[in-house]
Amino acid sequence: MRRLTVAPNLALATLWADMLTQGGFDASVQRAYASSIAGEVPPDQCLPEVWVMNDEQLEPARTLLDQLRHAPHRVWVCPGCHERIEGPFEQCWSCGAAMPA
Repeated sequence: MRRLTVAPNLALATLWADMLTQGGFDASVQRAYASSIAGEVPPDQCLPEVWVMNDEQLEPARTLLDQLRHAPHRVWVCPGCHERIEGPFEQCWSCGAAMPA
């Protein structure tokens, strides 16, 4: 079991762990509720961490997490409703159409 990264909050740690799990990695969040002891111990020691269970998966998981955290920023026009879509989105927020290939 190896620590992959420290997250700034529990929401991001949980999101990252879920995304890694969907990517085929056995990931978990550690120190999820340690923020309650901030002040008793230094605040930076209370941040949630994302861990991978298999040591051999550390580098591939780190690569995937980096790709997920730095998704490409695209601009495209929806073929269904002609709405302009910006960001890493692959589906129109207005009509639900998929991004053209």
